[in-house]
Amino acid sequence: MKIKVESEKIVKAVKKLEGIEIVIENAADAKEAILLFLGKAALLDPEKRKKLKDLQVTAFQRYETSAVDYKMVFLLEFIFDESVPADAKVAVIKEFQGFFSKV
Repeated sequence: MKIKVESEKIVKAVKKLEGIEIVIENAADAKEAILLFLGKAALLDPEKRKKLKDLQVTAFQRYETSAVDYKMVFLLEFIFDESVPADAKVAVIKEFQGFFSKV
């Protein structure tokens, strides 16, 4: 399962939880930032976190009005163990998205 997150949301989340302002230039930076706060209890409860096997991050640019007006967007692919039921996967992703909507 995949979701999209704008780089500004990730920067704001790190600022809120860690108190530092970061710069995200690529997918590796985004994944490092997400892993910083993924372990925080405020984001996912420990039982839900255990269901998440890995997280893959891919970067792409979304052009707003021209080639110079774009936003960096990251595609987050949540990788779960095969035994995790679909409703549990959805619960983890909803909680994750809910966190970003509050930032």
